Amino acid sequence: MGRVPALDEPLKKSLGPATAKVMAEALDLHTVGDLLHHYPRRYAERGELTTLSDLPLDEHVTVVAQVADARVHTFNGSKGRGQRLEVTITDGSGRVQLVFFGKGVHKPHKDLLPGTRAMFAGKVSLFNRRLQLAHPSYELLRGDSGESADSVVSWAGALIPIYPATTKLESWKIAKAVDAVLPSAVDAVDPLPPALREGRGLAELPEALRMIHRPRTKADIADARERLKWDEAFVLQVALARRRHADTQLPAVARRPAPDGILDAFDAKLPFTLTDGQTKVSKEIFDDLATEHPMHRLLQGEVGSGKTMVALRAMLAVVDTGGQAAMLAPTEVLAQQHHRSVTEMMGELAEGGMLGGAERATKVVLLTGSMGAAARRQALLDLVTGEAGLVIGTHALIEDKVQFHDLGLVVVDEQHRFGVEQRDALRGKGKQPPHLLVMTATPIPRTVAMTVFGDLETSVLDQLPAGRSPIVSHVVPAADKPHFLARAWERVREEVANGHQAYVVCPRIGDEEDQKKKSKASPEDEAEKRPPLAVLDVAEKLRAGPLAGLRIAVLHGRMHPDDKDDVMRRFAAGELDVLVATTVIEVGVNVPNATAMVIMDADRFGVSQLHQLRGRVGRGSAPGLCLLVSEMPEASPARQRLNAVATTLDGFELSRIDLEQRREGDVLGQAQSGVRSSLRVLTVIDDEEVIAAAREEATALVLADPDLTGHPGLRTALDALLSEEREEYLEKG
Repeated sequence: MGRVPALDEPLKKSLGPATAKVMAEALDLHTVGDLLHHYPRRYAERGELTTLSDLPLDEHVTVVAQVADARVHTFNGSKGRGQRLEVTITDGSGRVQLVFFGKGVHKPHKDLLPGTRAMFAGKVSLFNRRLQLAHPSYELLRGDSGESADSVVSWAGALIPIYPATTKLESWKIAKAVDAVLPSAVDAVDPLPPALREGRGLAELPEALRMIHRPRTKADIADARERLKWDEAFVLQVALARRRHADTQLPAVARRPAPDGILDAFDAKLPFTLTDGQTKVSKEIFDDLATEHPMHRLLQGEVGSGKTMVALRAMLAVVDTGGQAAMLAPTEVLAQQHHRSVTEMMGELAEGGMLGGAERATKVVLLTGSMGAAARRQALLDLVTGEAGLVIGTHALIEDKVQFHDLGLVVVDEQHRFGVEQRDALRGKGKQPPHLLVMTATPIPRTVAMTVFGDLETSVLDQLPAGRSPIVSHVVPAADKPHFLARAWERVREEVANGHQAYVVCPRIGDEEDQKKKSKASPEDEAEKRPPLAVLDVAEKLRAGPLAGLRIAVLHGRMHPDDKDDVMRRFAAGELDVLVATTVIEVGVNVPNATAMVIMDADRFGVSQLHQLRGRVGRGSAPGLCLLVSEMPEASPARQRLNAVATTLDGFELSRIDLEQRREGDVLGQAQSGVRSSLRVLTVIDDEEVIAAAREEATALVLADPDLTGHPGLRTALDALLSEEREEYLEKG
C-alpha cells in the first residue's frame, strides 16, 4: 500500500526493459511497489509434492514433482525423421507425461534424469486419454552445476511461493524478480498507526512483505496475510470514514413534512397498509430528512419488497416542505416504468396545475436523453420554476442544462449502475447538498455493504408485501433432456391460455456482427462455444414453432425509445402474450399479470442477475414460474450455480454464493471503482471480522484527526488508493 520513491521506481530499472515489459503487459505491474504487492497464490512444500491427481484440464499450472523416467522416441514425420522426448513425472498422488519435440528435446533430455526433482509449468492437455504437459518450462530443484546451485538456494527453502503467473511469465521468473526488489521493502511506509499495529499485535510492513514472499514457516504466511489484510481493510475504511465525516460537515435543509400535505393525502388513498418493514424504514428515512446535514442512506430490498413505495413517500415528504425530489434510473425503460407507476399510484395528486388535479397536487415530469425538444424544454422549465415537485430521469438529469428550483432529495435506483461521481454530480444541483437515498434490489452481504457502500447508512426491507405470490424455479437441461425444453414451451402456452403473460429472456440482441471471438472454453464444452442465444433469432423460432399463434413482441436496448415504450405499454395492457427481451427488463418492470419466465442460456447470467430477472414474475396474485434453460453438462459449476438459484428465493443467500463463485473484484469493481484494484489478500466474505474492526478503528481515527495530519504514512497509502480510483473513473469515462 505504501508508495514512496523507492517503491515508485519503475521495474525496468531493477529488472531490465524486457522483463519489465512482460510484467507490465501480462500482469499490469509497473513499479517496485506493484511487484511487492503481487503476492504468491499458494506455496508448495519442499518434501511434500503438489498433487498431480487433480490437475485441471486446459489450465496453466505449476507443479513440483520428481522424474520417474525419460525416453527419446524416433518417428517418421512429414519432414523426415524426428525425435520426441517423453518424460513421466510423479508426486506420489499421480503421474503426468511431459512431451518435448524436435530440437527442443536435447536440453531436457540432459536435465531431466530419473530421480531429478523440479518445478514444471505449462498448460494441461489431454492426449490419448492421458493428461500431459507439452513443452513445459521447468526449474531444477537440485543439481551440481553453478546455475543449479543458485536454484538450490532459491528453491530449496521449506516453502516455495507459487505466483499468479501467465504463459509468458512463469512463477519462478516472478520469484526471481521479487528477489531482486525485496530489499526495497525496508523503505515501505507503514500506513497503520503504531498504536493500532501494536495493539493488535501486527507485524511491521517491511517484515510482512518479506514473510509473504519468502516465508520460513507456515506461521510466517499467516502473520503476513493478517497484517496485509489489515492494510487493505483499514486504508479503504479510512477513505470511506473520511467521506462520511465530510458529509456530516455539509449543511442541508431539514425537511419535516407539514401535516395535511400531499404525503397525508397520498397515504389516505393507499388501498393497502404498509408492511412493518416499510413503516420502520420510512421512519429511519424521515428521521434523517429532519436533520440539518444530508441523509446518505442505502435502501436494500428484495425484488418486490416495496422499495419504490418507501422512496415515493420520502419524495412526497420533501415536496410538502416546498422542495423537489429527483429519481435517477439506470435505463430509459426503467425511468419510463417508474414514471408510469408513480403517476398511477398518485392519481390526481400527480396532476398539479392541471384541470382535475387535487388541490395539494404536484407535477411529475420525466426527463430522458431521447425526449423530443419541445417536451424536454417544458420539463426543464417545470424544474427550474418549481412547478414540478418530482422528476424521474436517466443520466440526462446530470447534464449542466438541468437546473432545479429547490432540490431537496435525490433517489438513485440500482446504485451498482452508477459511479460515486454521478451521484455527486446530481447532488451538486441543490443550493445546499440535497439528501440522498440509494436503492438496490441486489441483496448485498453485510461485509460488502461495509466495503462498497461504506459511506452510506443501511436500511433493509426483507419482507414481501401481502399478496405477492411464491415463485417456483426449475432448471431445464436442454442438451441432456430436449423434451424438457418442449415441455417448457407447453407451460408457457398453458399460462397464456389461463389469461396470463410470459417473458422469454436471452443474453444477446442478435443484430450484432457475428462475433468471431475465440472461445476460451474447453474443447469438450460445446455449449460454451456457440454464441449466446439472441432475442431476434429466438423470437422468430418461437413464432414459427412452439409458440405459433401467440402474440409475441421483442424488447431490447437498441430499439428506439418510443418503440420500447410502446411495446412495454402494450405488454402491460395485456395486448401481448409473450415478450422476448434482453435484460432491459431486469429491474423495475412491473406487470402483475406476467406469471412465467423462460431464461435462455441461463448459465450466461450471474446469480444475482438471475434472481433479479426472476423477480419480474409472481408480482400479482397468481404464482410465478421461472425456467432456467441451459445446455451445460450436469456436473459443471455453471449448472451448480443454476441449481442454487432454483432452490432458494433468499437473495442474501444467493449473493453470498455469487460472491464465493465469482472473483470478488467483479462485484466490487462494478459497484465502486478502485476497490477491485486495491483488494489483494482481503476477501470480503471471509474477512468480515477484520472489515468490521477496521471500520471501527477508521471511524475513531478520522473523528480525532479528519485531515490525518498525525498519520503521514496513512495519507500516502490513501493517496495511492484514491489515485487508482481516479484513474478507473477516467477509464470508465
